[in-house]
Amino acid sequence: MSDSQYKKPDKKVFIVGAGPGDPELITLKGARLLASADFVLYAGSLVNAEILRGAREGCILLDSSGMTLEEQVDAMSEAVLKGIVVRMHTGDPSLYGAISEQIFALRSRGIECEIIPGVSSLQGAAARLGVEYTVPGGSQTLICTRMSGRTQVPAAESMESLASHGSTLAVFLSADRAGAVAQECIKAGRSPESPAAWVYRATWPDEMSAVTTLDGLARSLAEAGVTRHALIVIGDCLDRETSSRSLLYDPSFSHRAR
Repeated sequence: MSDSQYKKPDKKVFIVGAGPGDPELITLKGARLLASADFVLYAGSLVNAEILRGAREGCILLDSSGMTLEEQVDAMSEAVLKGIVVRMHTGDPSLYGAISEQIFALRSRGIECEIIPGVSSLQGAAARLGVEYTVPGGSQTLICTRMSGRTQVPAAESMESLASHGSTLAVFLSADRAGAVAQECIKAGRSPESPAAWVYRATWPDEMSAVTTLDGLARSLAEAGVTRHALIVIGDCLDRETSSRSLLYDPSFSHRAR
């Protein structure tokens, strides 16, 4: 068996992270599974169609964007009896991937799942902005969160509460509520002039981004016409003047961790 092929599993679905958009940012393992798949269920509104060119001829490609959870599970349950099934999600499935409900439903039918990690828009946005989320001498914590909407956020994880820590914030699925994000951060004690940024469709050909302030965040997004598919980043990591040297390569630092 070649490296590009997988044996047909006994009732297993592979949940593959497709990466943030750039078709070259799918992992080697994800690409090999895609090339061996007999059936691929993909999030058509989010996964770059160019990635699907890696599927073999004859592979069934099904867009899940108009399907209910039950319809998706039915389709995968039927397909897994015939061959290799790949469920392809944008970015990394572990972040806002809505995979838990799929895994639970599949397992209830005796079908196991294997998750193949992917590159998230979290990393894509950092690359675009040219930043390190954990700043030497500054915040060593990154908080990934979202504003409440149709999916509620627990009260203890309110934006105001999380912003009060002073950590770097990566705010998903909230571009349409950027004004509220900024207000909550300011209520938590952050200065209106604190650096903030957004990245729209990180690593896609039509990617856009801007670095601004909390006070100017909503206006910056509105002027660009962006209301979705944008990651918001808030923190001192965006202020290049505040960065300091890491101890990792300091002459006095032990080499063990290098």
